Amino acid sequence: MAHGRSLHPDTLRATLHVADTTRAPRPGETNGKEYWFTTREEMIRDRDAGKFVETAEFSGNMYGTSIAAVRAVAEQGKICILEIDVQGAVSVSKADLNARFIFVKPPTWEDLETRLRGRGTESPESIAKRLETAKTELDFLEKSTLFEKVIVNDVLDRAYAELKDFIFGTPSH
Repeated sequence: MAHGRSLHPDTLRATLHVADTTRAPRPGETNGKEYWFTTREEMIRDRDAGKFVETAEFSGNMYGTSIAAVRAVAEQGKICILEIDVQGAVSVSKADLNARFIFVKPPTWEDLETRLRGRGTESPESIAKRLETAKTELDFLEKSTLFEKVIVNDVLDRAYAELKDFIFGTPSH
């Protein structure tokens, strides 16, 4: 999903563009649009002060979703979607948010590697870390009951339709 793109503009808004991160902006990224770029020290201080619904470490950087960001979406009468790793999902599952969890996975390991390399935005070391993390997350998926739905991201239109059906359809629990 593109940063800040709305799947269903009247009710659904991704919060990806309001997440905080300690990583440096990529070319073309703007503070406050794709992410709030901050220092590790500030993020740790805010995390310890209870200002985040979830934080996680990924490829040597911290990411987190502030409580204020989630509330801002809810106050607009919209559904809040978080694009987070499994560490974040576990944290959110412990919060009192009545959250539902979807795991979006690549069709094959080779597809994932091709997609990561095709971005042209990361070093070989960063790609290796991402692939290592992906293996850990896919292993977690196999052992976990946290995720209500697994969507294979092979055909974008079909994956999008499955996502919309999951969000706007009847909950399975």
